[in-house]
Amino acid sequence: MRTTSFLTFLAGLAVAGGSAYMVRDLMETKYAQVEAQACTNDLVKVVIATQDIPFGKVIDAGKLAVIDWPASALPPGAFTDPAALLPAAGTDPRRAKMALAKGDLLLASKVSGFGEKVTIVQSLGPNRRAIAINVTAETGVGGFVTPGDKVDVILTHGRSEDLKTVTIMQNIRVIGVDQDANADNDTPGIARTVTLEVTAEEGQRLALAQRAGTLSLALRTIENEDEPVLEAISLRDVLREPEPQDVAAPEEVTVRSVVVRRGVETTEDELR
Repeated sequence: MRTTSFLTFLAGLAVAGGSAYMVRDLMETKYAQVEAQACTNDLVKVVIATQDIPFGKVIDAGKLAVIDWPASALPPGAFTDPAALLPAAGTDPRRAKMALAKGDLLLASKVSGFGEKVTIVQSLGPNRRAIAINVTAETGVGGFVTPGDKVDVILTHGRSEDLKTVTIMQNIRVIGVDQDANADNDTPGIARTVTLEVTAEEGQRLALAQRAGTLSLALRTIENEDEPVLEAISLRDVLREPEPQDVAAPEEVTVRSVVVRRGVETTEDELR
């Protein structure tokens, strides 16, 4: 009797456990279906680049594709239809206003209007200017400066022992090297001019500094953008020579004398 009751208890426990597992699996499956349906309803179509599109290059159908994108994460200005990016027959195309990488979303801020001229102006920030400075292999970091890099500008002026140098600008963005404004171009080359993005005041300082001496560029790392302003140094600082001391002028000594006349003879004696 006891054995029968025990077996009946085990059978009931097994049935209850199996039922609980079945209910759990059913609920998980139903929840997953509902969640998948919800996700599907929240997706929109967006246009992306299927290859790198350099600055100023034409945007055509062969460089575009459409993918699903969460509607809640859709950025402003995103294109949802490739036709909006392609010109009508016989009309001028759109161009990239900045370099686009493969997989990037096509945004209104990154593409030009139909037939719009794309120049370096489109890459400037608000209230910014573009100014070019002359460089050589020595002053232009051996040609390793490319568009998109950040640099410091150093002015060297004076002659011989009066030679001085000072960092006049820090963390300035390079927007062009010679005639190249493509930020994806990382091929070194010896440039003759480098174009920098500056404020109006910085542009004035650069124009004046070019007349005052030699400008050199110092290539910066991506980190450590905030640094204290550097003080000017002279050739004496580099050579670790002490500054010349002012030599005191010798003290003037007042000499007093007395004139002695003896008959026709006259003598002058100093008083001590």
